[in-house]
Amino acid sequence: MKFIDFNFDSRLQEGIEASNYENATPIQEQVIPHILADKDVIAFAQTGTGKTAAFLLPLINQMLTRGTDPHGINCLVIVPTRELAVQIAQHLEGLSYFTSVSSIAVYGGGDGNSFVQEKKALSMGADFVICTPGKMMAHIKMGYVKMDSLQYLVLDEADRMLDMGFYDDIMFIIDHLPKKRQNLLFSATMPPKIKTMANRILHQPVEISIAMSKPPEKIVQQAYMVYDEQKIPLIQHMLQEKQYRSVLIFCSSKLSVKQLTRDLQKKGIKAGEIHSDLEQDNREEILIQYKSGRLPVLVATDILSRGIDIDNIDLVINFDVPHDGEDYVHRIGRTARAAAEGSAYTLVSVKDQRKFHTIEKLIGKDVTKIIIPEHLGEQPAYTPAAGRNFGGGGSGAGGKKKYFNNNRGSRHK
Repeated sequence: MKFIDFNFDSRLQEGIEASNYENATPIQEQVIPHILADKDVIAFAQTGTGKTAAFLLPLINQMLTRGTDPHGINCLVIVPTRELAVQIAQHLEGLSYFTSVSSIAVYGGGDGNSFVQEKKALSMGADFVICTPGKMMAHIKMGYVKMDSLQYLVLDEADRMLDMGFYDDIMFIIDHLPKKRQNLLFSATMPPKIKTMANRILHQPVEISIAMSKPPEKIVQQAYMVYDEQKIPLIQHMLQEKQYRSVLIFCSSKLSVKQLTRDLQKKGIKAGEIHSDLEQDNREEILIQYKSGRLPVLVATDILSRGIDIDNIDLVINFDVPHDGEDYVHRIGRTARAAAEGSAYTLVSVKDQRKFHTIEKLIGKDVTKIIIPEHLGEQPAYTPAAGRNFGGGGSGAGGKKKYFNNNRGSRHK
């Protein structure tokens, strides 16, 4: 289905074409008509399926065709992380470039100037407010947030927000919203607690599920069985042996991110790092360098496993096995997005073999095991049922930007 078939407002269609969008993804094709029909929606979809545009496009269209309150907040989008808030705001700016729709991202970690700008938007009005739960709750408690005219509520990556302990914050925010509104909930997984939340928030929702918990088939998945001390030398070898345009390496701890980045830089590999110890300005600068191609290797914690919108990552490396199968799917889903292809390698230590085997069962696939280079020594065999492994020779192949200010929809170069 082509986007032109949705009969969007011509101003929005111009932004869609300028963003080089032509064909809708399955989640967009299924969700957009229900949103345009004023239905509440609960949608389950894995990362990289185009769910952000699936809710932004119809909501922008509704505002353009039905009008908005120029002095209030018309749509509230609640997300788990500041990175995702910024990404959605940027996505919105592109799609709405030829319209007067205004927006602001509200999240923690900013300076005094950002607080002043947020307070002005929340008290004077903005079409879209994309926020993290804790920061929005703090603003509401100060008494100046105008929610009376709110028409739309979006909860994006709701499962991750619940995992991060934001349930009470979310319900606090919802208690301050008008009862009559359209509600949209997006989640990658379908745990019971999501169902419980949906029952409290949504009204007779349409339920849509798209290819959950399975990585795209076009991702080439492989795994190395390694001892811990072989991990960094192996990654150095991989990055020096072949030239990659864009590599994303996930580590499960900030300490590992810092150590790996430092060791890669010592080997002359241009690498940057992203983790929660960095100031927000530093994170955003690193992401800008990475997206532009000036920084080919990015080492990160799971803060980036969701919510980084880059279509040309051609290699994802799991420095260690993710905590669960869903995290694995989200990590490797950073590659092979859109029409591109990509590869994902996981370094599996002896202690993590059982965990990796559980992930293989979840995704319904035996990931190919490959042999490490000879100069790195012997590698452990893959025997996940044993719990401990000794020796072994390894398994075979098995333009312009729009900012919020007093003038709604104004643009600044």
